[in-house]
Amino acid sequence: MNNNKLMLRDSGLLLRTNPVMALGSGLLVLAFVLFTVVVPDYANSVYSSIKNFIATDLAWYYIGFMSLALLLSVWLVFSRYGDIRLGKDDDRPEFSNFSWFSMLFGAGIGIGILFWSIAEPVYHFQGTPLIGAGQEKTVEAAQVAMRVAIFHWGLHGWALFSLAGLALAYFAYRKGLPLSIRSSLYPIFGDRIYGPIGHVADLLAVFGTVFGIATSLGLGAQQMNAGLNYLMGVEVSVTTQVILIAIISVISTISVMSGLHKGIRLLSEINMKLTMVILGLFVVVGPTAYVLGALVTNLGDYLVHAVELGFWVDPDPKSQWQGWWTVFYWGWWIAWAPFCGIFIARISKGRTIREFVLGVLVAPTLLAAIWITIFGNTAMYLELFGNGGVVEAVNKDTTMALFATIELMTENQAMVILMACICTVMLVTYFVTSSDSATLVICTLISMGEPNPLPRYRVFWGMAIGAVAAVLLVAGGLKALQTASIVAALPFSFILIMAIYGLLASLRAEVLPQRAISPFARLTGKSADPEPEPEPEVSVVAPAPGNI
Repeated sequence: MNNNKLMLRDSGLLLRTNPVMALGSGLLVLAFVLFTVVVPDYANSVYSSIKNFIATDLAWYYIGFMSLALLLSVWLVFSRYGDIRLGKDDDRPEFSNFSWFSMLFGAGIGIGILFWSIAEPVYHFQGTPLIGAGQEKTVEAAQVAMRVAIFHWGLHGWALFSLAGLALAYFAYRKGLPLSIRSSLYPIFGDRIYGPIGHVADLLAVFGTVFGIATSLGLGAQQMNAGLNYLMGVEVSVTTQVILIAIISVISTISVMSGLHKGIRLLSEINMKLTMVILGLFVVVGPTAYVLGALVTNLGDYLVHAVELGFWVDPDPKSQWQGWWTVFYWGWWIAWAPFCGIFIARISKGRTIREFVLGVLVAPTLLAAIWITIFGNTAMYLELFGNGGVVEAVNKDTTMALFATIELMTENQAMVILMACICTVMLVTYFVTSSDSATLVICTLISMGEPNPLPRYRVFWGMAIGAVAAVLLVAGGLKALQTASIVAALPFSFILIMAIYGLLASLRAEVLPQRAISPFARLTGKSADPEPEPEPEVSVVAPAPGNI
């Protein structure tokens, strides 16, 4: 790619970055932090007003958008474009399936699901519009609660990540454009993506990434503090949480400095192995037969109701439940799409479109469903058939939901301490994985798609994310910026729509092998079209970026 188009500095403090992106992203982040900290009440009221407008007047848009993303993802799997490779035709994946899956799951939702896999089902267990009056805290309510929780962490969200990541990987590795959000807009705007239009798209991505990770880091520090208080009596305080944020920021900066193949990959694999261990312990120590039965039931129940839930818009204008939960979740998935899309694209070169979409769509959804079932149904069992206590713990302090459930599971204190220790370590490692992945993405954006940004930028943004989280935690602005991140999802959804359109338009221009057949034809052994006359073999060459 011509550096004249990218406008990269060839010397000085901003070496190998675009100055508009490098300075603009820093100033944008600083402006929003100052606004939130200096006038917190006013900032919160502004963010909340816009969020409430989205929840009440645009719920139909968010719900329709996410359902469309799922339908398109499924179509791509079975389309004739499924065999197109994200790269040259002879490229192959640089990571094993286990490493690839570990990294995309860890960066995507690992830390969030650790926080909410018990708390969310327990909240729904106490009442949703999908549960009849008087049915709260019953076996039926428990099933609906599990269905809704899996729905919020399932196919719809991962479908959006798959489309975002696919568009970015396709244009970067197949068409030779920069690995940045702007490249997915090339079929619409052409070389104008290197000007203000592209800068706006990439700055929105930086905004969503910085504040999404910073608010998660701040809220996660509170849960880590709760875990350390449970294990060692460490005081629950803002000071302790700021220290935890500083430690995680340093570790994540060291990780991102060591590179994708070492730090991020190794940490992600450790996360996945620890996840398998803790899920196994929950099954063995907890109500084994009940949880395994619930796993079969929940998977079937979710698949039966996924489409219905995906298109359901609450007809009651006075009900706030869907705005608080589903619309909030969809906004959060959209806000995280640029970060996760770029990171997933970065680790997916050489995979086919079918392999990519199936991997991003199915594997994380299956693990999320298993995780939520094992953790959530253990809590349900304690409430329905045990001595209870989880609902009370969740309502009192959400950060203690996980540790309260572990304590109520068994009287074996050694096992309780072991499981609590593993969960606390996982909180740290999953947060480090998300933070170092986000740092790499931000540096890639300001460097106009450079896959290996200079170390100085990795250090700066690694520490900057921690500083933003700490300042907002001290000033009480975490919730406000979390709301602002969700609000930013609205304009970014329009960019995603254009990116998806650009992807589909470019796929239509691909030169496919003459005898390419659909997956259905492969399964049945039949071709939908008559056998064509033999033709000379044609070499498949990817068109140049200017011909997209």
